[in-house]
Amino acid sequence: MPDSNLFLTIFSIILQIFSLSIGIYYLIVGFFGFLPAKKYKQVSDKIHKFALIVSAHNEESVIANMVTSLKSLDYPKDAYDIFVIADNCDDSTADKARAAGAIVYERFNQKLRGKGFALEWMFEKLYNMEKKYDYISVFDADNLIDANFLKAMNKKANQGFKVVQGFLDSKNPYDSWITAAYSYSFWSINRIFQLARHNLGLCCQLSGTGFIISLETLQKLGWGATCLTEDMEFTMKLSLNDEKAAFAYDAVVYDEKPLTLKQSWNQRVRWMQGHCDVASRYFFRLIKKGIKEKKLNCIDCAVYLVQPIRIIAVGIITFFAYAQTFYPDGSIGFVQLSYLFDNSFIWSIIVLIQFLYTPFVVWYERRKISFKMILYYFTYILYNFTWAPIAIQGFLKKNKTEWSHTKHTRAITMDELNEMNRA
Repeated sequence: MPDSNLFLTIFSIILQIFSLSIGIYYLIVGFFGFLPAKKYKQVSDKIHKFALIVSAHNEESVIANMVTSLKSLDYPKDAYDIFVIADNCDDSTADKARAAGAIVYERFNQKLRGKGFALEWMFEKLYNMEKKYDYISVFDADNLIDANFLKAMNKKANQGFKVVQGFLDSKNPYDSWITAAYSYSFWSINRIFQLARHNLGLCCQLSGTGFIISLETLQKLGWGATCLTEDMEFTMKLSLNDEKAAFAYDAVVYDEKPLTLKQSWNQRVRWMQGHCDVASRYFFRLIKKGIKEKKLNCIDCAVYLVQPIRIIAVGIITFFAYAQTFYPDGSIGFVQLSYLFDNSFIWSIIVLIQFLYTPFVVWYERRKISFKMILYYFTYILYNFTWAPIAIQGFLKKNKTEWSHTKHTRAITMDELNEMNRA
C-alpha cells in the first residue's frame, strides 16, 4: 500500500472514531432529556424583580409586537420593566418601541458594534439605577414571549438558580424549508441537549435570547462577552467560575427563523465564527480545570466547543464515502467504519437511530406535523449537510469579528401565533 494510502487509512479511522465517540456521548446524554424535568427544592417564595432587555438594531418591523408580548406577561406589572436598546438604528425602532410602552435607550457607537457590546453598555446603566432589580432577562427584537415566561423563570429563581435558559421555540416553523429545518433543530436541542443537561446537573447553554441572570452574578463575574456568540462565551465563563445555567422548559420564547438559505448561511457562518473563536480561547482552559478539579461540567462544555471540528470531520467522511463508490477496490485508502462492522445488524441499528432520532423527538414533543413538514424533514437532512462548508468557512474567518445583521420581517402577534399553534 502506498504511503499516501496508508496515511489516508489511518486518518479515516481517527476521524470516524472521533466523530462516532462524540456522537455516542451526545446520544447517551440525550436520553436523559426524555425523563421528567428534575424537580428542585424551593428555597424561597419571592416575587423577583426583572429588568427585561431587548437588543434591537433596525427592527422597526417587529419591535412593537415584541414589546406588546412582554407587556402581556402573566406576572405582577410592578415587578418588571421593559428596556429596549435601539443600537445604532437609523430607522423608527426607537419610536415604535416607546409607543408600544418600552423604556428606550439609544446607543450610537460604530466602533464597538454588536449585541454583546450593546448589552454591556446597558448593564452598566442598570447597575447605577435607583430602582434595583434581582434579575435581568435578555431577548431579541424579533421574539414573541409566552405569557407564562416570567412565572416559570421566577420559579427557577426561587429554586436558587442564578442563570436560567428558557425554551427556545420557532415563531415561523411553517414558512419555508429553511424555517422548518431550524425548527426541527431547536425542538430537538431543547429536549436532548438542554433538558438532558438540566436533569444531569450539567451546565445548559445560553442561546442568545430568553435567559435570565441574577444581577449579583452578573456584577460578580462581569459580562465581558462581546464576540459574535456572546451567549456561548458567557456560558463558558460561567463554567470556569463554577456556575451553571439551568433550563426552564416552561419558559417559552418564540424566535424568528431566517426564510432563505442565503440568510441562514450568513447567520450560521457568524455562529461558527463565534464558536471557533470561543473554542480557541476557552477549550484548553476548560479541559485543564475539568481534569485537575474533576469537573465534569467543564469537560462537557469543552466537548461542545469542538463541535465545528466534528462537523468538518463528518463532512470529510461523507465526501470520501461517496468518492469510495468510484474506487470499489479500496485503492483510495479511505476505510469506512461500516466495513469494519461488515455492515452488520449493529451498524444498521446505528444508522437507523441517526435517521429516526429527530422525528422521534418531534413526535415526543407533540408538535403539529403536517404532510408538508414530513417532506421538510428530508430537506432538513440537506440542511444538515450544509453545516460542513459553513463550519469550514467559520473556522477560516474566526478572527473576523464584523457583525452581520439578520433582517427580521415576520411581524406576527402573539395572538396570531397562538392561533397558528392551535390549528
